[in-house]
Amino acid sequence: MKLFDVYPINPIEIVKGVGSLVYDNQGTEYLDLYGGHAVISIGHTNSHYVKRLEDQLHQIGFYSNSVEIPLQKQLAEKLGQVSGKTDYQLFLCNSGAEANENALKLASFYNGKKKVIAFRKSFHGRTSLAVAATDNPKIVAPVNETDNVMFLPWCDEAALEQAFVQNEISSVIIEGIQGVGGIQVATMSFLQKIRSLCDAHNAVFIADSVQCGYGRTGKFFSHDFAGINADIYSMAKGMGNGFPIGGIIISPKIQPAYGMLGTTFGGNHLACAAGMAVLEVMERDQLMQNAAEVGGYLIDELKKFDQVKEVRGRGLMIGIELPEELASVRKDLLYKHHIFTGEAKPNVVRLLPALNLTKAHADRFLEAFSQVLQSSKVTVA
Repeated sequence: MKLFDVYPINPIEIVKGVGSLVYDNQGTEYLDLYGGHAVISIGHTNSHYVKRLEDQLHQIGFYSNSVEIPLQKQLAEKLGQVSGKTDYQLFLCNSGAEANENALKLASFYNGKKKVIAFRKSFHGRTSLAVAATDNPKIVAPVNETDNVMFLPWCDEAALEQAFVQNEISSVIIEGIQGVGGIQVATMSFLQKIRSLCDAHNAVFIADSVQCGYGRTGKFFSHDFAGINADIYSMAKGMGNGFPIGGIIISPKIQPAYGMLGTTFGGNHLACAAGMAVLEVMERDQLMQNAAEVGGYLIDELKKFDQVKEVRGRGLMIGIELPEELASVRKDLLYKHHIFTGEAKPNVVRLLPALNLTKAHADRFLEAFSQVLQSSKVTVA
């Protein structure tokens, strides 16, 4: 049997990771500034994380949600403390797509409405309704197509108001910072406008925080910069530092009922142990503050490069937009300087490192980036 070939992959086999460094099967060291799509939040093989999982595995790895799982309640309590959303409710699942799927479904249960507002260049997942709310027709199968989702221009307040006038809106789903869409930061006024319109029309504000949440921007949720609370926050990626876990936290105004949502693997013992370890390390090591400081330093330094068209983002969620003639920068960083970064089409380099990235590692990237730009300048000339 062969693998179903859906991933364009780099011919590199990573066999070991420590902090922000990973090593291939030849022993070559790489600086990881991508964290496997923003997943590695507290560093590879963090010692506290490893011990938490190992200890739990020696007790019990899994049982279903038909029994008491105290770890789930502990995770909810810790998540409330660290995020500041102490009065919210937690539902655990396994991935970001699943989190958004449940969020959209729950919103419709709450107000009995069908129409969803999403935005151009959005990415919310690959499952049925999550992919229908994703602005990429190439990954939307015919069976996923629905008239219930409308796509509006990014941060267009007039278009948003008009959509509410013309439709019965169930929910608005928005990334505080678009990831796949190229690190586009939602304006504070736009997020505030969503909040006020949702309040006026009994619609549900869904803050997709799968990539831009969990402390990455310097606040727990990137939407927090706008000084508002969403009704549902979806989470995954950095939530488990590599262990599959996702979830939504839900405003107290939305009441649960038996059978409304469900999951087999969500909230299992190992997942909760991973989730607890991440929050404990984030709190102990003040990683949100580190993300703000090191990320701010990187953004300031990147803006000094003449060849960079624009630098966007907050904290350690950074997009570097480059001109077309510098399309090879990301590959040069990987193959010539052994630095993993991400991309967004057409030519944005994405940085999504662990939240404990050091300034020394940031400088290592900046030096390599400078060298790549210099060599590219000679080539272009």
